[in-house]
Order: sequence, then structure tokens, then C-alpha cells
Amino acid sequence: MSYNEEYLRNDNLNINWYPGHMKKTRELVQDNLKLVDIVIELLDARIPYSSKNPDIDQLVGDKPRIVLLNKSDLCEKKDLDGWIAYYANIGIKAIPINAMTGAGVNKIVTECKDLAGEIMKKYAEKGRKARGIRLMIVGVPNVGKSSLINKLSGRKSTQTGDRPGVTKGKQWVKIRGNMELLDTPGILWPKFDDQKVALNLAFTRAIKDEILDVETLGLRLIEKLIVLAPEDLKARYKLDEVYDNGVDTMEAIGKKRGFILGKNEIDYTRVATTVLNEFREGKIGKITLENPDEVAE
Repeated sequence: MSYNEEYLRNDNLNINWYPGHMKKTRELVQDNLKLVDIVIELLDARIPYSSKNPDIDQLVGDKPRIVLLNKSDLCEKKDLDGWIAYYANIGIKAIPINAMTGAGVNKIVTECKDLAGEIMKKYAEKGRKARGIRLMIVGVPNVGKSSLINKLSGRKSTQTGDRPGVTKGKQWVKIRGNMELLDTPGILWPKFDDQKVALNLAFTRAIKDEILDVETLGLRLIEKLIVLAPEDLKARYKLDEVYDNGVDTMEAIGKKRGFILGKNEIDYTRVATTVLNEFREGKIGKITLENPDEVAE
């Protein structure tokens, strides 16, 4: 057994990441809530529970809110429908979207106007000058906030990138439908009480790969896919079978892809990086990593 194989079979990955700027972002959200009419909470449709910051419920309180399930193109419709029904049951409208293509974006504008109708009516009754609806967008890093704002505004108004932490500071952006949107950087929370949540965030790159053990992270994703999507895993990597053991499956993928180092040792880093990237790009299949039944009421 090689050193890498022995390490993977015995390692326990523990994730805890809370950069200092996220504390500032939490304060920014809290300080500016009074300026907006509606909060848009952007979630990753593959992990609608794990990508939901529990601090947001406390911060937003009774402020009108819409949940957007981004990257919905990477999920099966039945899984999306399950999460839409889950949020409807707790009184929140959830809209599946694809921020990259703009699919579902028009529904956001319609829903915001419906939600803000009563607010605008009260302004008119007080004789105050009419103004546009003001929105705030919140979400974890790398969930697609900047891409969504670019689609809503019709111009490349915010910086985007496939890594968490690209958007910095506070920006007011004029968007379609005579609305203004207050953008905020991605916000995580200080401590992950559930390492399953932390792993899901790492799988979808809400947490930077650079601070993680990528080999072990890739192994944990393979172990999850063995349970959730074994046939997709077999088809993508042309495997004869998927083993119950994640390391054995990892080795099989390495052999099929030719990821071999000297002395016929598997290049585990390359296998892990490949599986992580191909999952994130939807190349392995349309896979949702969690379902509403797993969420404790």
C-alpha cells in the first residue's frame, strides 16, 4: 500500500473556514437591511440546505424574501420540485434559475413586483414620491450572485470568477423593472456544526480548494456519488463496477484515465481534481447532493 493510499484510507477531513471579511459582510447586511424592500436569497440548487446560511433567517427577520435555486440546470427536475415544495410549505417562494443563461430571471422581476406591491401602495398613500423597488442579494461564496446581477442589469456590472470571494464591498446596481439591487459579497458563517454541510460547500467550491486537502475532498465526493449516482459514475469514467470502498473506486478511475505516476502508483491528486471539476461542471450527471427529507424540522 502506497503512502497516499494509506493516508486516504485513514484521514478524517475537518473543515472550518471563516475569513475576516465575512464578519464585515455580516455587519454590512445587518446595517443596510433597512434600505431595502425585499431580500433575494440565492442558493445552490444542488445543495439548497447546505448553501443556506442559517444567520440569514435571523438577520432578515420578517423582511419579504425570495429564494432562488441557482444552477438548476445541474439538477433533475424532480429534485428541484421537491425543494420548491419544501419552501412553499414554509411560506417562501422558491424559483429555479440559471444565472449564466438567464433562465428563470424574468420570474424574479415579476415576483419582486408582486411582493413589493403593498409596500409601494403604502408609499403612495403617504404622499411620498414613487421610487424603484430596492432589493438586497445574499448568498454563500461562488453561488452565482455576480452572474445573476449581470443578467438582471443587462451589462457586465460586477466582477465574476469561478472562485469564492471575488465580489468585494457594497454596490447599488440598477436592474430591469425599475429596481435597484444592493449587492453584497458572499457570506459564510463562523462554525460548521455539521461537517456534511461543510463538505457540500467544499464540493461546490463555496470554500476555496486552496485551503483544503483536495485528495481527501475528492475521495469524500466519490464516496457520496457511489451512494447517490453510481450509474453516472460508472458511465462517466467507463468503470466495470463501482466499489463500495471509495479508495478502490478512486483507483479504478485513475487507471481508466491513465492518471499513473512512477512505479504504477495512482495520481490521487489528479483523480480528485478531475472528479471535483467534472462534478461542478455537470459532466458526471444531474446530481442533487441533498433532499428535503434530510432536513430536520
